[in-house]
Amino acid sequence: MITKSISKFQSWLLASRPKTLLAAVVPVMVGSALAISMNKFFLPYSLVALLCSILIQVGTNFTNDLYDFLKGSDTVKRKGPRRVLASGLISVNEMRTAIILIFGLTFLFGLYLVFSVGILILWVGIFSIFAGIIYTAGPYPLAYNGLGDLFVFIFFGVVGTMGTFYLHTQDISLLSLVVSIPVGALITNILVVNNFRDIEEDREANKRTLAVILGREFSRWQFIVMIIFSYLTSLFLYINFNYSFWIFLPLATIPISFILITMLYTLKGEELNKTLELSAKFAGVYGLCLSIGLII
Repeated sequence: MITKSISKFQSWLLASRPKTLLAAVVPVMVGSALAISMNKFFLPYSLVALLCSILIQVGTNFTNDLYDFLKGSDTVKRKGPRRVLASGLISVNEMRTAIILIFGLTFLFGLYLVFSVGILILWVGIFSIFAGIIYTAGPYPLAYNGLGDLFVFIFFGVVGTMGTFYLHTQDISLLSLVVSIPVGALITNILVVNNFRDIEEDREANKRTLAVILGREFSRWQFIVMIIFSYLTSLFLYINFNYSFWIFLPLATIPISFILITMLYTLKGEELNKTLELSAKFAGVYGLCLSIGLII
């Protein structure tokens, strides 16, 4: 297969999977918006939280790239975006060094939040980094045993959103849990599309994702149910937390959701890369609409 030569910088950028990094932005944005609505917002906390969130996702992506390559899940025949180790763009040792560097920087930046807010943030950071590593590494990698979706929902949804809110308020509330649910659901849907596309390759590599275990139709319905729960969140917030009609602003994204569902039923193979990218953008637009609704 002929591949275009790219620079080392471009190789690292490719490895970071920039088109999906919105998954790191949305929980910080929504958690910050909820804090703003309560007049308890401190910008430096959100900026450092955003940096740490992006670094954790990049570190997780690097770890995923490394161990999928070592386990034989990623080859040059993959349908998804190009992987740097399988393509020979970055060596195993370079990637291992980068993983240590990225997670090390995450820990160092996170210390600012620990000293500013409290020891709970230290444990949140440690568990988030640890989860990013065992997603594909270790004796029982989550992504290889049907637990990848749960990991993404918890850490990029619940922990990311509630953790950001806690930075500003030092409060763990039912409201912050509720607003974290659509964040986790729509970010998980990015993974659902990825695993849906890669069912055949993952099955051959003994990577037992939910899509491999339960099949394509389950993945489609999982994707749809996640979207439905996201939209129902607005109704729940309106009824139980006395928000204005602005809380229904996320419903403006319904046309995008129909496009995504249609794509999931009609596209195959590499065509689903378009669905993957749009799913990330959908999560971002929904998160922005929800943030505006919370603030107004």
